[in-house]
Amino acid sequence: MGTPSGTVRCAAIVGPQGTGKTTLMKALLERAGAKTPALDASAEAKSFHMTTEPNFASCDFLGDQWTFIDCPGSSELFSSSLSVMAAADIVILVAEPNAERAAGLGGYFRYLDDHKIPHVLFVNRIDETQTRVRDLLETLQSFSDRPLVLRQTPIRDGDQVVGAIDLVSERAWKYRAGKQSELIEIPEGAKDREAEAREIMLDAVADFDDKLMEQILEDKAPPSDEIYGLMAEELRDDTVVPVMLGSAAHGNGVTRLLKLLRHEAPDVSVTAARHGLNGAATAASVIRTAHVPHTGKVSILRMWNGQIKNGDTVNGSRITGLLSLNGDKRDKVDSAMTGAVVGLARMDAVNAGDLIVDGKVNPGDAGVDIAEPVYALSIRPKNDKDDVKLSTALQKLSEEDPSLIAERRQETAELLLRGQGDIHLRLAAAKLKNQYNIDIETSPPKPSYRETIRGATDHHARHKKQSGGHGQFADIKVKVTPAARGAGFSFDEAIHGGTVPKQFIPAVEAGVKEGLGEGPLGFPVVDLAVTLYDGQHHPVDSNEMSFKLAGRQALREALPDCNPVLLEPIFKTEIHTPSEHTSKVHAVISGRRGQILGFDARTGWPGWDSVTAMMPEPGLADLIIELRSLSQGAATYTAAFDHYQELFGKDADKIVLERKAEKEAG
Repeated sequence: MGTPSGTVRCAAIVGPQGTGKTTLMKALLERAGAKTPALDASAEAKSFHMTTEPNFASCDFLGDQWTFIDCPGSSELFSSSLSVMAAADIVILVAEPNAERAAGLGGYFRYLDDHKIPHVLFVNRIDETQTRVRDLLETLQSFSDRPLVLRQTPIRDGDQVVGAIDLVSERAWKYRAGKQSELIEIPEGAKDREAEAREIMLDAVADFDDKLMEQILEDKAPPSDEIYGLMAEELRDDTVVPVMLGSAAHGNGVTRLLKLLRHEAPDVSVTAARHGLNGAATAASVIRTAHVPHTGKVSILRMWNGQIKNGDTVNGSRITGLLSLNGDKRDKVDSAMTGAVVGLARMDAVNAGDLIVDGKVNPGDAGVDIAEPVYALSIRPKNDKDDVKLSTALQKLSEEDPSLIAERRQETAELLLRGQGDIHLRLAAAKLKNQYNIDIETSPPKPSYRETIRGATDHHARHKKQSGGHGQFADIKVKVTPAARGAGFSFDEAIHGGTVPKQFIPAVEAGVKEGLGEGPLGFPVVDLAVTLYDGQHHPVDSNEMSFKLAGRQALREALPDCNPVLLEPIFKTEIHTPSEHTSKVHAVISGRRGQILGFDARTGWPGWDSVTAMMPEPGLADLIIELRSLSQGAATYTAAFDHYQELFGKDADKIVLERKAEKEAG
């Protein structure tokens, strides 16, 4: 069963923030006899006291080579785990022994199940809880399509977990802090519980093997080697999820986890086949991109077949900078073999998600669905001279993290930075400062308000200017009327007798359109019709510019007499939440002036609901922060503009006054 000699396997370590993923990676490396490199070494990781980007480390365990990748746990950085999980041979999903925080694992289970990625669940800090493992698994099972198969049962001394029994070999170990566990006899008081748990485990495994089912029905005990082999096959096929117990901080359960990985995790060829990449002589996926000081762009590859070496070419460009990845160290290497994770420096043609097949770059997405932004800030450099530098830096940040989007919003003339939440964007600001020496100022984005009219009016406007020689003259009469919501702007003419020559009518329309840019309330004007029905011209002083200026003047003077009204953008919003928090979500929507349209079970997500609502744009501003606060970081949402809706009363008055103050302040 282990990996063939000369290849490397890769395990991703993922899970919600605070579950102990980085501690587990350190424990795995230490137990394998490897020196632990500096992890979370970036200025941002130190400042935020959390993993902010994947950590890479390698080791050898009993002759097998492993690359471990520790991923950020913040729900706002979940996207950075997706490409890593897709590239891994196996994923270690780390959980706390706390059923109340189980919802935080829902997104991981869904992604792993949907992409058929083999994974093992490691319940960490098992020695610090009185929670029954059976109750915890019952809660966790509601988030997983695959059966969670308990491989160990705890040994308790009173309320404390002091060891574990392997349900396959039926051997017991007593935990020893910082050391390998001690092999002991199964305690008398644990034998009945062990027998019951073993029967449940065998029944779950037998669901996928007729031979084992027959043995169980005949009350025959299959040999341990046969069970281990069958479990390895089912793990590789992603039909079951083994559940291991331990405490990373004390080194408990770490050896058993390493041995499970060694004997049961798929080989790189299995993972390559999952990606459809077994046919090429040389194939690699680009997991992610990093821009490293003094090194430049580094593309991180997972090798599927063959090897690459310095001197090879990719899209005609020569490889000169292969790098090993071990914590904060990046050492030069000559080549990378099948299964390896390696850095490729200074290769501008290569981007995250690409496939490199036989020296050619094939653009792809690495099986990663990037989440839509749910939070935004308006940003600007503190120093105006940094404006161009800021654009370049934002482009590099977006290369590293495709879920981070910078865009110019024409309606409000703002540069918006969009992402997955407040922490996500504060991290981006910290990187701009630390890596590119750019200080930025931030503020909430301005909603894209509009205004329209509820009444109609006729208006007479005259533009006349005399300054020696030819002057300017235009005289027009227009009718301004409201249009249906969403109809936009329309212009028509009903001129008789040539009072306004035909060649000047388009100029009137152009002037009216200019006047739509800002109405009496201070916002762009929509949903109205303007008809030019009379006017006068001068044979010498009339020209296109005169009639354009008259058109703009006519609209601006007419609008205050048309009962102007503020329009607020409304977004159709779908909020996804664990079912136990649905009632809280309803209260949040109502508190933000939203209108609930309905809710239903979330398709394909056991234990989740989807709530649909119409939400005003201001209500979306920090919605994700409140949703995550009430749902242990699990809830999220999508929103798309739907329509504009009239807004009256104190809310409207406040917005208009704020807009007026902005204009007066320049």
